[in-house]
Order: sequence, then structure tokens, then C-alpha cells
Amino acid sequence: MIEVTGLTMWYGDTLAVDDLTFTVKPGLVTGFLGPNGAGKSTTMRAILGLDVPNAGTALIEGRLYASLHRPIHRVGALLDAGAVHGGRSAQAMLAWVARSNGIGSGRVAEVLELVGLARVAHKRIGGFSLGMKQRLGIAVALLGDPGVLIFDEPVNGLDPEGVRWIRELMRSLAGEGRTVLVSSHLMGEMALTADQVVVVGRGQLILDTRMSALIERFQRGVLVRATDPASLTRVLREQGAGVDEEGIGLSVTGLDASEIGDLAYANGIVLHELTPRGASLEEAFMELTRQSVEFR
Repeated sequence: MIEVTGLTMWYGDTLAVDDLTFTVKPGLVTGFLGPNGAGKSTTMRAILGLDVPNAGTALIEGRLYASLHRPIHRVGALLDAGAVHGGRSAQAMLAWVARSNGIGSGRVAEVLELVGLARVAHKRIGGFSLGMKQRLGIAVALLGDPGVLIFDEPVNGLDPEGVRWIRELMRSLAGEGRTVLVSSHLMGEMALTADQVVVVGRGQLILDTRMSALIERFQRGVLVRATDPASLTRVLREQGAGVDEEGIGLSVTGLDASEIGDLAYANGIVLHELTPRGASLEEAFMELTRQSVEFR
């Protein structure tokens, strides 16, 4: 697991992370969400020992990153896809990292194939697009076959096929029992990828919950179409529900879909549609972080 406890980080007079506590569990993709300046990248750097906190701890498997033996075999990370030597080829860069960590050349070929760079393995990285550099950074993160993976905005620069590929990769890695922490500003993609959501704003924890629970929390009611909408409206209002006409149907609040279905059945009313309407992750995120946006 990744365990962040009471993490506090100052940069001069700026409080970047403020007493932040959360846990990232294995077997799940955890989305790390927040507006610009929320402290996401700073927290990831603290987890990886790149920045030293003023207070609190950020542990991997119960230990500081710096104390891990051969950490590349325990933790893989991509924080900045552009932090590469442009004059080297993808093959040469991976071979250098592999050799310095006791990893065989066969694994280099394997991860290049996995991230889709096998055909350009001998081309210089300086000529790569941002999407190709993202794939290369993911290859480096996977090189040691680690159980913990941390990705900061890995979808940036990827085309639609690449976005779908990384979504499936993240979910397959978590499905193998690995711990996966990924930050992103693409809410629609996170809604399809993440199982757990940690939302931060101005360095503080706003919410730590399952994705399904977050969407349910911002449910917009239930859309109902019935053969006798007038009778259904009367029955639902008698139970304290709010009912409004919406097109050819009814918008119902105060009762969930199963309760509405049971009441319709008990009163002999035939339903043609019964659709719960949850807010999108983007809508939920905007509502949660409304007071934490740095630039309006």
C-alpha cells in the first residue's frame, strides 16, 4: 500500500500540502484528482522521496522510498515524460536503466512491445511526440515489474487509441493485485478507469471514496416513463417524492429506482422507462472543488 499520513509541505511561504492523509490500496486504480495547485504532484514527489515533507510521512509498503532495496523492482513511476535525454534512442535509454538495476535485455524488449514502441525502439527520443514520450515513461515505470505504480497525468498527449490503451493497461495492472495511483484532469476518462477517488484542494483532503459512491452522492433523480403518468405522480407524491414533468416522462427525486418500481407494480402501473440519473464525474468534481480553484 501507499500510506500518506499528516503530510505537510511548505515551499517558502506557500503551504502546498496541508496535513494530508489517505491510503492507496492494492488491486484498485485510485484516481488522484484536484484543480491546478491542489498539491497532487507535490504529494507524489514526497511519496517518491524527491521532496522532504515538513511534517507527516509518505510510505510505500510501510517504508520510506529511500529505504527500499532496489526500488525500481518495488515502485514504478512516471512524473514527467519530458525528463529524458533526447539524443538517446528508446532502446538505449531502457537498456541503460535495466543494466544499472540488474534487469535483463529480454525485459527491455518486452516492455517496448507492451507500450507499442517496438518499431521505433532505435529512433532518437528527441524526435518523439509527447504521446510517444508518455509511452516511453510508462515503459520505464514497468521495467522492474513493480507492485506499486504512480503516474502523474499519463494521458497527456495520447491520441484516442492511446487513451483507451492506457485505461485498459491501468485496469489490468490493478487486476493483477498491484497498487495504482494516477492523477488526471480528464474527468471522463477517470470515470471509466478509477475504482477509488482521492480528491484534494489547496493541499487538503476533500474526499476519499469509491467512484460508484461519489457518482451516487450527486445523483440527479430518476427519469420515469409510465402508461399512466398522472396516477403514478399521485402515488409517488403520497410517498413524499418530488415529481416534475420532463418531456414525455417524469423526473422523480426523493425515491430511488427500486422504490419507484415497487410502487408502480403495487398500483398496477406499467413502466416503459426507469433510469437513475447520476451526475457525471466532471459535475461532481466541479461541485466538490468549487472553493478550491486557484484561477477562476
